[in-house]
Amino acid sequence: MNKAFTKESDRDDDEEEGALPAFPPGTRNYMTPEGYTRMRAEFMTLLDEERPKIVEIVSWAAKNGDRSENGDYLYGKKRLREIDRRLRFLTKRLDIAEVADPSIHFGKDQVFFGATVTYSNAKGAERTITIKGIDEANSLAGEVSWIAPIARVLLKSREGDELQLMTPGGLEQIEVLEVRYPAPKPPVP
Repeated sequence: MNKAFTKESDRDDDEEEGALPAFPPGTRNYMTPEGYTRMRAEFMTLLDEERPKIVEIVSWAAKNGDRSENGDYLYGKKRLREIDRRLRFLTKRLDIAEVADPSIHFGKDQVFFGATVTYSNAKGAERTITIKGIDEANSLAGEVSWIAPIARVLLKSREGDELQLMTPGGLEQIEVLEVRYPAPKPPVP
C-alpha cells in the first residue's frame, strides 16, 4: 500500500522517536526511588495539567469552523496524540517498575544497583559512573543503565577487583577503585 494513503495512527502508537530501549527477556525494570518519583511526576503533570489545556484548545478550535485549515486544531490533535502515547508508555513502565533503594548498601564495597563506581583502565584513565535504571540513566551525567555492558561487568565486583571489559576496540582490563552509595535518608517523624 502506498504510504500516502496510510493514516498516522496505523503504526504502533508505542513507537516513539527516541523511545527508550525495550527490556531484554527475563529482566526487571529496576529504578531508584528518585527515578520513580521523577517518572511519576511527569505522568501526573501530563495527565492533570498539560492534557486538559490541550483538550480545551482543541475544543475551542473545533468550534471555529473549517478544521482542515485550522492550525490550532491540527496542532492540538497532534499534541494530544503525543501526550497520550507518552502516558501509555509511562503507565506501562511504572506498572512494572521495581524500586530498589541503593542507600541500603551504604558503606559496602561491593557493586550493586545504584552504586557510584570509580574505575581505571590499563592506561590509568579513571572514570566514574552511577548504575541506574533503564528509564532513568543519563549518559551525559555519567549514569549508565544496569544492563549496559560496563554495568554488567561491574555488578557484584568489589573495590580492588580487576575485571575484563569487552569493548569495540577489544578486551580491556579495568580495576575497581571505589564504590559509593547514597547515605540513607533519616526517617520522617
